[in-house]
Amino acid sequence: MNAENLQSNIHDVVLNWMGSLGASDSVTHLLAVVASLIFLIIICYVSDIITKRIIVSIVVRIIKRTKNTFDDIFLQRNVFNRLAHIVPAWIFYALIPATMPEYERAIVIMQDLTFVWMILVVLLTISAFLDAVHDIYGKFPISENRPIKGYVQLLKIITYVIGVLGIISIVGDIDMTNIFAGIGALAAVLILVFKDTILGLVASVQLSGNDMVKPGDWISMPGYKADGTVLEITLNTVKVQNWDKTISTIPTYALVANSFQNWRGMEESGGRRIKRSINIDMTSVKFASPELLKKFKTFHVLKDFIIEREDEIAAFNKELNVKDGEVYNGRRMTNLGIFRHYLEFYLQNHPKIRKDMTFLVRQLDPTEKGIPMEIYVFSKDQEWAKYEGIQSDIFDHLLAIIPEFELRVFQNPAGSDILSLKNA
Repeated sequence: MNAENLQSNIHDVVLNWMGSLGASDSVTHLLAVVASLIFLIIICYVSDIITKRIIVSIVVRIIKRTKNTFDDIFLQRNVFNRLAHIVPAWIFYALIPATMPEYERAIVIMQDLTFVWMILVVLLTISAFLDAVHDIYGKFPISENRPIKGYVQLLKIITYVIGVLGIISIVGDIDMTNIFAGIGALAAVLILVFKDTILGLVASVQLSGNDMVKPGDWISMPGYKADGTVLEITLNTVKVQNWDKTISTIPTYALVANSFQNWRGMEESGGRRIKRSINIDMTSVKFASPELLKKFKTFHVLKDFIIEREDEIAAFNKELNVKDGEVYNGRRMTNLGIFRHYLEFYLQNHPKIRKDMTFLVRQLDPTEKGIPMEIYVFSKDQEWAKYEGIQSDIFDHLLAIIPEFELRVFQNPAGSDILSLKNA
């Protein structure tokens, strides 16, 4: 005898018993329905216990004994526990007609509500399943370059939309075809409402397909006050942890619509660029005197260069019959030129500077603030604090050594300079 027949028998037994007591038909039928409902609830409760405490427990034990760790993620996301709720709901849906056969309208309402519950259970199960799939995908190396969280969110949205439409169809007794026809008519409104989601979806595809940004990248986007590490890329937003530990939230589509700087290339190259200049006072530039050249020969890094350049210039001037002391004829070394070569030699011997990457010391166009002498090299350390330390040490040395070349650093007059002129 199945549960439905047993429930019908209970319904009939209650009817007969109440009839023998002389109860009215309305009371008899009401008590029969109540007894049948109580029995149905007990059946559903027992089925829930059997499903969760026995069947699900067996599945959990089997999964925990496997060497594969991926199936453990489904347990952590409660996929099986959520799915277990479908069993008592399905039993209630199947047996409710036998509980109150005289109340057809009530049966339809109860079945509709039960079906809505089953839809919600399925939606929650699918959501947990997609989260588990995303967690599993995150364990593969490819996830570092190809995040799929945006796609997972899109699948969730599609699932929720279909589920909500199904619920509306059941509660409102509306044909799904009519609902989709109405959605087609409201497509313009939906596009307006879900504009950010649609833009985010397109942007996520572009960001992932073109490998523009991924979690862990250092990006700079001044327009959104973002300068730090990408924590998460979702369908609608990109979270960036700035260096001051604040969090900036950027719309996903903004990374496609606007420009941003990704420092991944620098990190992968193994070097970090140092690009800074010192402004030299143009009035301090002059030809190097014999005394100054003699002094430069005492510099370990300049000695060979000075001797070689003196021989080269002497041969050139001799060919042109240039006499000693004629600065307007022939060639002569300048303190600025020697200083530029000193910078090159100094950086080439610096242990923290990469020699296999762009290495340049150059003069920029003179301005009203002097002659910019620019250093364009790459440090071996990329860590921010160490990088700043290397850069500061280099320019500390350069600022201290400049007077040895009888050069001056350009600097706007300070208050003390004006006071010294006044006192003079």
